[in-house]
Amino acid sequence: MAVRRPSLTPPRARLHKTRRALHRARTGLRRSAVDYFRGGVSDWLAFSALLLTVPALTVLTVVVPLWAAPEALVMPLIAGGLLLRPASLLALYASAAVALIVESALLGPYEDGAGRVTPGTILVVATAGLFGLLVAQFRSRVGVPWRRGGTMLFDLRERIRVQSKLPRLPRGWHREMALRPAGGQSFSGDFVVAARTGPGERTLEVVLTDVSGKGMDAGSRALLLSGAFGGLLGSLPPHAFLPAANGYLLRQDWQEGFATSVHLVLDLDSGDYELFSAGHVPALQRGAGTGKWEEKSGEGPLLGVYEGAQFDPVKGTLLKGDVLMLFTDGLVETSERDLSDGIDRLTGEADRHVATGFHGAAWHLIETVARDVNDDRALLLLCRG
Repeated sequence: MAVRRPSLTPPRARLHKTRRALHRARTGLRRSAVDYFRGGVSDWLAFSALLLTVPALTVLTVVVPLWAAPEALVMPLIAGGLLLRPASLLALYASAAVALIVESALLGPYEDGAGRVTPGTILVVATAGLFGLLVAQFRSRVGVPWRRGGTMLFDLRERIRVQSKLPRLPRGWHREMALRPAGGQSFSGDFVVAARTGPGERTLEVVLTDVSGKGMDAGSRALLLSGAFGGLLGSLPPHAFLPAANGYLLRQDWQEGFATSVHLVLDLDSGDYELFSAGHVPALQRGAGTGKWEEKSGEGPLLGVYEGAQFDPVKGTLLKGDVLMLFTDGLVETSERDLSDGIDRLTGEADRHVATGFHGAAWHLIETVARDVNDDRALLLLCRG
């Protein structure tokens, strides 16, 4: 037998309905704001607000010209250049022109004193309108409203970050990565793709790539390559990955189409690994028994230079306590420091983190060794505990 819920008293029922109505209104307003920010709705709201701003500024200029100069009309014009489509922007400009005519008629000739509409006022307002129209036309040609443009850049940055995330490793393994774009930008030409492959996912494959260029200039190519390399990783045998990546770059026919890359294939049970290199700086392995760093580098040319390139791996084993470090040339090589000196400095600083098991070492090494370097820097650490 169903149990009937007790009915609410009339005051409580009205209060409940009011709260539900407020919740629906708040939710609808939030969704509208998000849609507007993403550029998914019409610009009528912004156009209406800016169109009402023009007569408001006109009244203020006529009433209190000392505090509201005629040049104040550039404010809605600048905002319109960022918010409105070209057609709506022209209507806003027409209203601003009418406002200047009204102000000039009511304030009198500019020869009568300050606070009038002068030829300089018209020039300033017209210049602001011209630049606003150029910005609006550029956005219209690109097809991305300014509100959506910032969101797209944020999405691109997050996609690179997610694609560079390293998978979890079984007990006894520690991994970490740090990446610093050139000039403090959000986009980098260095990226990492990684996956656990093979039977039982007992093999770790990591690809660290350095795209030609740096910062924002290389960010778009890095995003495209990271998606392509992520799709190839695990879908091909390890020895076929770099040849396939090389063919992919050649097909892009970029003016700056080359890249360096290092591909690590690590058996998480035995610690045996193969390291394939495409013109990349050597990796470094520290033996727990000797305490010395040894360079590890396969043989192979840059990616995207010529067809039929061969990539021969170097083999090694990570024993308990050993550390393997992969990095890009921005970390160790500058115009004032050659590669060998940079590697010596890097290994010297890395030895300071032996006692802590290299936890948090990747970020500190970049900050210590190459903090002010105007180049993309990436560092990957793998430790077997």
